[in-house]
Amino acid sequence: MSATKAALIIDRLGERGEGIARTPEGLVFIPYALPGEAILAEIDGSRGKLAAIIAASPDRIAARCPYFGGCGGCAVQTLAAPAYAQWKRDLVASALCHAGLSAEIMALADAHGEGRRRAAFHVRYPGGHPSTGFMEARAHTIVEIDACPLLAPSLEKALPVARAIATALAPSQKPLDILMTGTQSGLDADIRGHGPFNQKQAQELVRIAFEFGLARLSNHGEVLIAQRAPLLAIGKATVILPPRAFLQATKAGEEALAARVCAALAGAKHIADLFSGIGTFALRLAEFAAVDAFDLDETALAALAKGAHAAHLRPAAVRRRDLFRQPLSPKELEIFDAAVFDPPRAGAENQARALAASPVPLIAAVSCNPKTFARDAAILCAAGYELARVEPIDQFRHSRHVEVFACFRRPVPCRRKRRPLLG
Repeated sequence: MSATKAALIIDRLGERGEGIARTPEGLVFIPYALPGEAILAEIDGSRGKLAAIIAASPDRIAARCPYFGGCGGCAVQTLAAPAYAQWKRDLVASALCHAGLSAEIMALADAHGEGRRRAAFHVRYPGGHPSTGFMEARAHTIVEIDACPLLAPSLEKALPVARAIATALAPSQKPLDILMTGTQSGLDADIRGHGPFNQKQAQELVRIAFEFGLARLSNHGEVLIAQRAPLLAIGKATVILPPRAFLQATKAGEEALAARVCAALAGAKHIADLFSGIGTFALRLAEFAAVDAFDLDETALAALAKGAHAAHLRPAAVRRRDLFRQPLSPKELEIFDAAVFDPPRAGAENQARALAASPVPLIAAVSCNPKTFARDAAILCAAGYELARVEPIDQFRHSRHVEVFACFRRPVPCRRKRRPLLG
């Protein structure tokens, strides 16, 4: 089916940041078009390509990055800040509404801070030559970039390092993903996609690590060379980051989420941290409460335990558990007077059902997916929990992603006063 050109009016932004237009044939999704704009688009089925702007939105601003529109890392850069914040808040509101929930939704909190401290660079070898950068939007083509304005200063050398690694491994011609993380000790790099290195490749990669002063270089999580332990400060604790362990995208985002979790659970004596990872919340909560941390990642739990011990925090017990297949049961949850859960994008449906059947009076929830958050929240609310407040938090600036923080409480039963007996 060949594309046809048509003049369209953009009705709203979709959840992926695309402009949505209504046509007699149905909805058409046009990337980079903004609400209220009159545009000319090349249409192919339900997809459209922005060909020209006939009348621009008053909220349209200049993109901050020259690669915007080609690089697939950002969905929305040309929308003015107030309208952008409203769009991200609406993503959360829409998900809750679809789940049949009503709650106070706060304004979007900006948690970009100094920028992203972690980025994955992709390497391909078209024509036999290395191409390093980010993926093109909705394609597998590499967009080579010189810099990204969203990255934190700690990733300043990340692109040159990725290019050096790509060149060193060019003879293999294997597609690579190179995860770079900025830590207090320097860059931490992990290579995926190549498989085992031969001696010559390993020697060249070690040379690159020395040349650029990398803290650590790993291959599929197996350490090739560690000049320094990659350290992260989490509250009063210091953690050695395991290769590829989960990490909040920005330091400001981590601190914003942790501050809200700690404030919500202040006063609790024994807290369950579900999907704890390296201790984003557990290590801070352990400053005032006993914490049991549950996660499937054994290396993350070991880093958490070591960090808690070195910082002389309150008891922080770590327990390896697949909470998707074996959630904490209502009986196991009886010992806790509060819980926090921060699952992957798939959400925590099974664990939410167990929490719903438990007596835990106070729950803090963090999610990177408004839809699965709303589903899990509906499970808790159906069991009698009250959704006290919901706050969208933006650490993925210009992307379609948004973090959600919420607090759930079980209402305290109201005891009726006994009437005095009549004499």
